[in-house]
Amino acid sequence: VQLQASGGGLVQAGGSLRLSCAASGRMFSVYAMGWFRQGPGKEREFVAAISQSGGSARYADSVKGRFTISRDKAKNTAYLQLNGLKPEDTAVYYCAADNRNYYGDYAEEYDYWGKGTLVTVSS
Repeated sequence: VQLQASGGGLVQAGGSLRLSCAASGRMFSVYAMGWFRQGPGKEREFVAAISQSGGSARYADSVKGRFTISRDKAKNTAYLQLNGLKPEDTAVYYCAADNRNYYGDYAEEYDYWGKGTLVTVSS
């Protein structure tokens, strides 16, 4: 499967963005999807993930209540809604897919990765 993330940009603190991850190739519905991010000078970290069915999701503590992950199987796309953005959310955001319905926070478990999309939050 090929993944393409988009939707990043420059936003003021408190603002919102919606990131998209479009999938092509094998059936999108068999994959669990995850979002990770890497800020300047930081290591990659888990943000959120959603199960194959879309019925279960997990979030990093730092984004709970502000970010929402979802998926639209008809459009072969996963989304990450970012609300209440903070300067510390500035990072390149990556989407990833796993074909065993793993939707946890361990990046090495994911099988496919897309190129990132940059989110910059100004104070």
